[in-house]
Amino acid sequence: MYGFINTCLKSLVVEKYGEETWEKLRLQAGVQDSFLTFEVYKDEITMQLLDKACKMLGVPADMVLREFGEYFFEFCKRSGYDHMLRTLGGNLYEFIENLDALHSYLSLSYQEMNAPSFRVEKNEDGSMHLHYYSDRRGLCHIVPGIIGAAALDFFNIELSMEIVNQTEEEERTGKKEHIVFLVTQTPVFSYKERNEFSSSPQYVADSAKYIENQQNKEDLEKGKNAVRDRGSSVCPVKKSHWKTIRGMITLGRGKLLRGFDPVYPKSLWIDTKTFCNGLPFHMVFDKELRVKQAGVSIQKIVPGLQTMGICLDHYFSIVHPEVPFTISSIQKFINSQFVFQTRREMMPESWKQRPMLELRGQMIWMESLQCMLYLCSPLLRTLHELEERQMHIADIAPHDVTRDLILLNQQRLAEMELSNQLERKKEELRILSKHLEEEKKKTEALLYAMLPQHVANQLKEGKRVEAGEFKECTILFSDVVTFTNICAQCEPIQIVLMLNSMYLRFDRLTTVHDVYKVETIGDAYMVVGGVPVPVSTHAERVANFALGMIIAAKDVQNPVSGNPIQIRVGIHTGPVLAGVVGEKMPRYCLFGDTVNIASRMESHGVPSKIHLSSSAYQCLKYKNFEMTERGEIEVKGKGKMHTYFLIRNKAATENEILGRPVKDLDSGRESAQSIQECRMETIPATQTQPEKDQAPAIAMKYIDGPTDEQNSLKRRNQAKIADLTGKTYDSKSDGSLHGSQQADDGSCPPNQGRVKPATEEPRNRNIRSNFCTLL
Repeated sequence: MYGFINTCLKSLVVEKYGEETWEKLRLQAGVQDSFLTFEVYKDEITMQLLDKACKMLGVPADMVLREFGEYFFEFCKRSGYDHMLRTLGGNLYEFIENLDALHSYLSLSYQEMNAPSFRVEKNEDGSMHLHYYSDRRGLCHIVPGIIGAAALDFFNIELSMEIVNQTEEEERTGKKEHIVFLVTQTPVFSYKERNEFSSSPQYVADSAKYIENQQNKEDLEKGKNAVRDRGSSVCPVKKSHWKTIRGMITLGRGKLLRGFDPVYPKSLWIDTKTFCNGLPFHMVFDKELRVKQAGVSIQKIVPGLQTMGICLDHYFSIVHPEVPFTISSIQKFINSQFVFQTRREMMPESWKQRPMLELRGQMIWMESLQCMLYLCSPLLRTLHELEERQMHIADIAPHDVTRDLILLNQQRLAEMELSNQLERKKEELRILSKHLEEEKKKTEALLYAMLPQHVANQLKEGKRVEAGEFKECTILFSDVVTFTNICAQCEPIQIVLMLNSMYLRFDRLTTVHDVYKVETIGDAYMVVGGVPVPVSTHAERVANFALGMIIAAKDVQNPVSGNPIQIRVGIHTGPVLAGVVGEKMPRYCLFGDTVNIASRMESHGVPSKIHLSSSAYQCLKYKNFEMTERGEIEVKGKGKMHTYFLIRNKAATENEILGRPVKDLDSGRESAQSIQECRMETIPATQTQPEKDQAPAIAMKYIDGPTDEQNSLKRRNQAKIADLTGKTYDSKSDGSLHGSQQADDGSCPPNQGRVKPATEEPRNRNIRSNFCTLL
């Protein structure tokens, strides 16, 4: 089928059920999103779409096909075929009778069109039998939809169509499906017309006069027949044509007849030679298919016809309608257009290499002669086809519109080719635009991973991002215990895998607790709560994040010993100044003494412990956290400080802190997941994608956090970003790519203040976890 059909089906689904339904239907059927109007597609595509539509919508196939038929009629009208359809006939019978002629005309443009065929018969009770023939089985229910919509729109008639016979047509050589519909017509009055008609004072009188009018019609017919009888007994020369008209008016009680009776000459005033020259493409044959007469042009193309009495089926085959070449079959489809094609084996040797000529025309049965007249013309679409058959415009009679049709269709085919090219370019642009949008989303996802979203949007708009002061926030630092020794005893790839496995778990926790990951430098991980979006629960979020880090680190193996790695965590609460630094690889940095103190809490901490400053302790004091006092310690650059250790959250479970579903607690998935993730660390880096198979992180609820509905929306956005970037964590709060070397002195450069003991001075400070992720 042509793409026009599939485009109509797509338009129906989108208009009636929405774009999402079409997308689901298209994916289930496994077809493309758009179709070119003049492109030929396999029938299986349309059948697959219809079958999936029935299953998806839960609607029987006949109802779907009928609705598609109704919509197809409207779609054709909107596509520019309205005027063409309206002029097919003055009533429904003529409309259906000329559908084959319309298909024959459209085949000039849609050359590979395989349209169904229609034949209609009138019954005495006013009903009709519609015969439908098609090579495609199972689509017959489209016919009531199309014909019903056309009858209602053009003729204001409602139809009732039921299948009275369904067979495999034996008479037709194509072995097509043959469906017979009983068509019953019911005139339709609008509500206003019905009321006006029923309330009219003439309604009763008109009803009473109905019988009298019927009698008048009968008298009129009798008078008409009487005039005919008298006219046949008297010489036509002695009685003028106007006397006949006056007699008909008198007998008809003063009402002029609407009927028309042609007047024929007593003899045919044309000689045989002129007739054969004036109609160069015609043939007359009898019941035995013996040729009695042929036009001069058709004799020139098929020399065998010059021998009168030869059998027509020896030189021609019937292409349309697909019926056996017998006089009875031709009479049965006499209202259809017939297409004959010359037989190659009967042509002269010099002509056998040419394409065979096709003739198209109508059949007229001459009862008095018991012969059939075939008035036809060459079926040629373009000048190229005319040249291929070594014919010329002069071979076609001047009165034959085939001459004009060839020239006009040549121009139309050129316009169609141009339209087809434009349609292809439009489709290419649509695909490119779609890919561009996807790439734009990937770029935005990467940008939001580097900078906070509102900061990134300001930079995209060319605005200057002003530094902001945050009166209170909570900063966390962490590092790996004995990281320097591990680096000295392992291969670089093992270090990369270890850090990547650990940071992927930490990144997931940033989504659970909605904290902002500032940067990673080697084994150091920096997180802040309350920046860049201020929240009142910043200390609780960072504390729960730290507890999750301790738990998650147990699932990461030390490549040297094979035991779980140990980390130190330090937390401090205080004011900071935050802003964007640099134009090339801009970084969102934190400044202030709070950064220094948080770094000192980590460097003076204890393995597998969370070290709190006194300000962080005060923020968590009444928040259901269990903490123990460490006492006063000497802090480099700060003197003595009173610090504490965070033990656990008394009100939250481990699964809530890690963002796992609650059911995982009893299903044993936690241990299985840990084993799987640990196993991932032993494979090459190119295959390390543990987060793809991991369940999405469930955000922990806080009193100033988003609602469940907002969380759901956020998870959907994260899923979209995951499809584009291959990551399952939040791009807004997860790691930026701006880690760089860090000063280790008492001053306060960006994100500074981090001090490590001399025995653990790291040698490879340029390792970044996000680089590991990209690997």
